[in-house]
Amino acid sequence: MTKPIVAVPADIRTLDGAVWHAAQHQYVRAALNAAEVMSLIVPAFEKGYDIDAILDRVDGVLVSGSASNVHPSLYGVEARDSDGPFDPARDATSLPLIRRAIDRGIPLLAICRGIQELNVALGGSLASEIQEQPGIWDHRRPEGVDRDGMYAIRQSVFVKEGSCIAGIIGSGEVQVNSLHRQAIAKTAPRLQVEALAEDGTVEAVSVIDAKAFAVGVQWHPEYWAETDKASNQIFAAFGDAVRDYVAKKAGAKAIA
Repeated sequence: MTKPIVAVPADIRTLDGAVWHAAQHQYVRAALNAAEVMSLIVPAFEKGYDIDAILDRVDGVLVSGSASNVHPSLYGVEARDSDGPFDPARDATSLPLIRRAIDRGIPLLAICRGIQELNVALGGSLASEIQEQPGIWDHRRPEGVDRDGMYAIRQSVFVKEGSCIAGIIGSGEVQVNSLHRQAIAKTAPRLQVEALAEDGTVEAVSVIDAKAFAVGVQWHPEYWAETDKASNQIFAAFGDAVRDYVAKKAGAKAIA
């Protein structure tokens, strides 16, 4: 049996004067080795997309983190220079892809920037430079560390009992690797908050009326997906949901 395929929206990057449609290795590696699915990197364009043409050909959607931020105009706020960097092509690709995947019941896992895109796509808003707000910790990456240090598991989140995430990694306190300067401000009406940091920052959500797996996490399970139990469980659950979607799709075709 061939492996299922998940769509991964690309970031726009400029290298040596050329524009690239790119996805970080850590996400597609986790998809392959922990979820046991293949990744299809979806080019990012600001217009001209046929979202259903993409979703007709994949079995899930993995929305990755990124160095860029969702543009504030998409949730009704005037952008400041400090809110960047921005990637409007990524926004224009990911947000419609997220909405349509949910509508069609295609499994969705959204990570870091992805959870923020998920929230904005469904009508929520974001807070910028959260470390400047009273009582909020500094969730940014530590200075002067290598990449493993940057993604070190060092923060507690508290998973709500009975939530979708609790069914995957258990409820109560879980140690994760969350690093970001934006976070959910107003939670979209269709999202359920599933986990919080000690300072009240939203760390995980699920789509309340989703027909299939539809979860977003602010932390980075992809980085240690092969060695950390909770990280592996999230990707394994996503992979299982993707395979379940494939089986249902095949069953529907057989009946037809």
